[in-house]
Amino acid sequence: MGRGMTPEQLKSIQRKLRDGFPEDMSLRVHRAISWLQRAAAEKDDHDVAFILLWVAFNACYADDEGGFSSSRERDKSKVWFEKALRLDDEAMVHDAVWTKFNGPIRKLLGNPYVFQPYWNDRNGIPGYENWQDSFDGAKVVAKRSLDSQNTATLLSIVFNRLNVLRNQLIHGGATWNSQVNREQVKEGRMILAFLLPCFIEIMMNNPHEDWGKPFYPVVGL
Repeated sequence: MGRGMTPEQLKSIQRKLRDGFPEDMSLRVHRAISWLQRAAAEKDDHDVAFILLWVAFNACYADDEGGFSSSRERDKSKVWFEKALRLDDEAMVHDAVWTKFNGPIRKLLGNPYVFQPYWNDRNGIPGYENWQDSFDGAKVVAKRSLDSQNTATLLSIVFNRLNVLRNQLIHGGATWNSQVNREQVKEGRMILAFLLPCFIEIMMNNPHEDWGKPFYPVVGL
């Protein structure tokens, strides 16, 4: 399979191979492609497209309702990314992170408005008064990951920031089509739109890996 696949190409391959897929993995891929197709049809609405792409990512990844809010979940996400990278024979994800999206990723990591402790302090939650120190510390970790090309750690950090953006949109913390957060929404959409087909392709190339049990399986009526 080649990089840069469209949702339709992924769906065509999924139809050919799905009889050999384990049930849990097959359900993940089927759901992810369905949301990816819907996101691709959303040409101009970056807010809606970003949300649809995040749902597609959750279809690939999530096995509970934890999200990226806890350190345990971030550790789990890093393990998932490490597995995907290990199985990525064409280095699609690695190349995207270090070439195609290097600039947008650096800007995202330098943006305090997608750093949750900043908002916790703004909302008066005790214990986050020193958010700037945490932000600076996170930038140091991100820089080390950038310098050493530690792709799994960097992806975990990037998706943590994208999750803050996701929360702003899903929980009514942003205005639809607002000019205030346009740049991070557009760039977040581009990052997800490129990486998700790669993740799905990796999963289909490695169907018998343990990709986790979907938290909401299909239940017969």
